[in-house]
This record gives sequence, C-alpha cells and structure tokens, in this order.
Amino acid sequence: MAGIGKRLIPLLDRILVERFIPETRTKGGIMIPEKAQAKVSSATVVAVGPGAHNAKGEFVTPSVKVGDKVLLPEYGGTKIEINEKELFIFRDADILGKWAD
Repeated sequence: MAGIGKRLIPLLDRILVERFIPETRTKGGIMIPEKAQAKVSSATVVAVGPGAHNAKGEFVTPSVKVGDKVLLPEYGGTKIEINEKELFIFRDADILGKWAD
C-alpha cells in the first residue's frame, strides 16, 4: 500500500483512503448476499495532502496521517482505481472521525 501513496499525492487538504472490505460471511460461515452487506464506512488512510489555508489565511495541516483508521460519511468522496484497488479521495473536513489506537 505504501507504493500507492508515493505514486498519487493528494493536493491541499485531500485524503486518499482505502475502504475496509465488507464481511462476506458470518462468524458461523454463512455467505452474506451482496445486497445484504452493509456499506463500509471505515477506511485506512493511504496518503495525505500537505494542507490548505483557512479563511483567515492561516495554514492548516490535515488532522489525520497515513495509516490512521478513519470513519467516513455514507456518501461523498471521489472514487479512483489504482492497480486494481478501489480508493477514495475525501477532503479533510469530510472525515467524520478517526479510531483511537
């Protein structure tokens, strides 16, 4: 995954994330149909832009770093594919939270 972060560097306050893979089986081994699978709202940060200026002209760095586990909104983000992996770009302000280590 580190190679993707070196190949695509997000600009300004944008964050490149890879969503977690949805569960396809229950703990008991039963297959979950695709329509019944819950949309995954968690992801791992793959790359982070340098930051952006706020309305006062002050430089603000992003609130997450590479490797952080974050909570995403249900909708939004820009979907891209790199090396057959599905990734999303969000603005730093769109990230809802990050999981504590």
